[in-house]
Amino acid sequence: MNKSELVDAVSQELNFSIKTTQNIIDTILDTMTEGLVAGENVEIRGFGTFTVRHYDAYKGRKPKTGEQVEVKPKKLPFFKVGKKLKEAVNAGEK
Repeated sequence: MNKSELVDAVSQELNFSIKTTQNIIDTILDTMTEGLVAGENVEIRGFGTFTVRHYDAYKGRKPKTGEQVEVKPKKLPFFKVGKKLKEAVNAGEK
């Protein structure tokens, strides 16, 4: 499912217009992004937790040439699935 399919599904379920639903979903995603950028965890009970993981710099290599390169430190978003979601997926439920 992609974002437009999510908008359509929510719009039909709640009987909202596509535009209103799009604004709601954009606001939710923007707020979650702002929280992660600020270093906060975003927890949605029963669904999962979004966190930011910090990775230190390390020496890597280019696969084509074998040349060593310095990989800069970075932060990456990480999702840990919640218990209810995990159980639902394993049981094949909605």
